[in-house]
Amino acid sequence: MINKEKEIKELTKKYEKDMINFAINMVKTPSFSCQEGKLVDLIKKEMIKCKFDKVKIDKMGNILGFIGNGKKKIMIDAHIDTVGVGDPKAWKIDPFKGVFKNNTIYGRGATDQKLSMVSMVYAGKIIKELGLAKDYTYIAVGSVQEEDCDGLPILHIIQKEKIKPDYVILTEPTNLSVYRGHRGRMEIKVVVKGKSCHASAPERGDNAVFKMSHIVQEITELNERLKDDKFLGKGTVAVTYMECKTPSLNAVPDEATIYLDRRLTVGEDKKLAISQIQNLPSVKKYRAKVEMLYYEAKSWTGLKVSQEKYFPTWVMKEEHPLVQAAIKAAFVSLGKKPIVDKWVFSTNGVASCGRLKIPTIGFGPSNEIYAHSINEQMPVDHLLKAASFYACIGSFIAEKK
Repeated sequence: MINKEKEIKELTKKYEKDMINFAINMVKTPSFSCQEGKLVDLIKKEMIKCKFDKVKIDKMGNILGFIGNGKKKIMIDAHIDTVGVGDPKAWKIDPFKGVFKNNTIYGRGATDQKLSMVSMVYAGKIIKELGLAKDYTYIAVGSVQEEDCDGLPILHIIQKEKIKPDYVILTEPTNLSVYRGHRGRMEIKVVVKGKSCHASAPERGDNAVFKMSHIVQEITELNERLKDDKFLGKGTVAVTYMECKTPSLNAVPDEATIYLDRRLTVGEDKKLAISQIQNLPSVKKYRAKVEMLYYEAKSWTGLKVSQEKYFPTWVMKEEHPLVQAAIKAAFVSLGKKPIVDKWVFSTNGVASCGRLKIPTIGFGPSNEIYAHSINEQMPVDHLLKAASFYACIGSFIAEKK
């Protein structure tokens, strides 16, 4: 680092009020998946205000802000879409009012995770003012549709827009820890056929739900023997939804379907996960069909997008230069050595590192326990510390030969 730590922290504090106002306005702007357009416009105006060298909205609707033109490209990503609010009556505050009290901002998306964009934008402003981006290019990304299909926006940016970073920093909530990976995941559908008949004489038919009950039991047993990993943890499989087709409530169902959430640890992939279900005795016995789900949607720009619902596992070694650079940047931001850990949930890292093998780490404000909850919140102190981290990590990365 080039002895700019003090200046970075001073500027971060200087822009605290601007960051709070931006954060409140972001919470006030709903941005459900595939409906992020208004928030993108808000971010664009803030990037221009903060004097980014270039601001681009791509065909999918992701927003990218650029500072510098150095050889090494460092992409810092926050997905700006959110889940819904669920039951509005369960919220103690209006999820879109942008409530600010006790130096904390509350509302949908405060934790997960559009307010990380506040830190990223103002880190860019600091980088520009201090002239830090001499040896690298800072790319701040507000990605869309991550809640629907994690990794898809990053794949679009890199493969379709041809903007390929050398390093990726994810800003999902880490409680200001450095994260270096997480389990992968995939979504699987299992369908079994039967034969319908009047329920008064069930022996005349072939009950698909009865067949599926055996499969469900074997899946539960499979979960207990899946592979474990010392760092990422155990692979898991869970039945998350079940439905059947039947002519009436007085008829034996002739088709049953279950949906599975499969979490993949180190050494597990889609081929293995599918085969494990296909090889279950009841699946073979009842000739059930096992398949991976597929995502198809239309972005807020009108672009049709699609992807298989497979999101690969990824993990970075702690001694990797990017992880070490993140630890140094966190020390500057926090004044102490950070915790190095992993996410429980999935992120856009399934694309950057899981699929494309681009070195990736995570450092984000707020605690993931508030994600998707009715108590979503963002401490302002976290926004400031995250901004300091994003402002200085590029210099630590650029030091690496």
